[in-house]
Amino acid sequence: MRLLVKVARMYHERGLRQPEIASHLNMSQPRVSRLLKEATDRNVVRTVVVSPDGVHAELEEALVEKFGLRDAVVVDVGGTGPDVIPALAAATAVYLDATLKGGDVIGISSWSATLLESVNVMHAKTTPVAEEVVQIVGGSGSPEVQLHATRLTSRLAELTGARPVFAPSAALVGSHELRELLSREPAVAEVMKSWSRLTLALLGIGTLDPSPLLQRSGNAIAPQDQRQLEDLGAVGDVCTRYFDAEGQPVNADFDDRIIGISPRQLQAVDRRIGVAGGMAKLAAIRGAALGGWINILITDAEVARALL
Repeated sequence: MRLLVKVARMYHERGLRQPEIASHLNMSQPRVSRLLKEATDRNVVRTVVVSPDGVHAELEEALVEKFGLRDAVVVDVGGTGPDVIPALAAATAVYLDATLKGGDVIGISSWSATLLESVNVMHAKTTPVAEEVVQIVGGSGSPEVQLHATRLTSRLAELTGARPVFAPSAALVGSHELRELLSREPAVAEVMKSWSRLTLALLGIGTLDPSPLLQRSGNAIAPQDQRQLEDLGAVGDVCTRYFDAEGQPVNADFDDRIIGISPRQLQAVDRRIGVAGGMAKLAAIRGAALGGWINILITDAEVARALL
């Protein structure tokens, strides 16, 4: 035991390398290595990881365990509501930079201010890390804001070296018959076909109250549809697909008028990254996690604690 402590102190406290310890104590380097391992096994050496301020590893691990996620990223923010966007955007940009390794087909929801800001702060990759960036909900809207949806897709494609694939229709059209006609148009059909090839989906999480960007785009649901969703117990949506507090899909009358990825197609995507924060979205974020709409969550610390 005395020798274990001596070797451990020399290595961990004095910073000596194993060959130096072996020479000093007149023993072989393999024996030094075995003694260091035994010191750990016998609890002579204990490893403690101290998280710096702003790093929430314990919260992230607890979210992964509670909701069965693949990963979680928790960030500090300085305010509420729209004030959470810069911190979430920066975290999303860093996460994508670290985890995009090549060959991905990325699906992206068109009308998220947070995702747009993420792309604005993301750095370009020196080599291609994706094959396609595909809109997974209709990206056409009023001219003054459609450029945001177009920029979101085209800029992410540029940054990752991918080919952009646009959904040239509104997210919500006037009738089921019009949706069927549009889905047979070659340009729309190509986009819908590409949804089965997605390896990653980058998703905003919405509430029943449409975001300002979505409202201005003309793709927000009508007031009567919103009242129906409230009656059905809906709390949020991903790509205009609404769900209740337990994450179960809500069958609204307008479902057959949506040009966007279906729940079944979305949940077949390997990595589904939900980016959302602020206490106003708590119920929607919880539902998205419980229902498997997302399996990677990027959110703020206040929401993370409330989810737990």
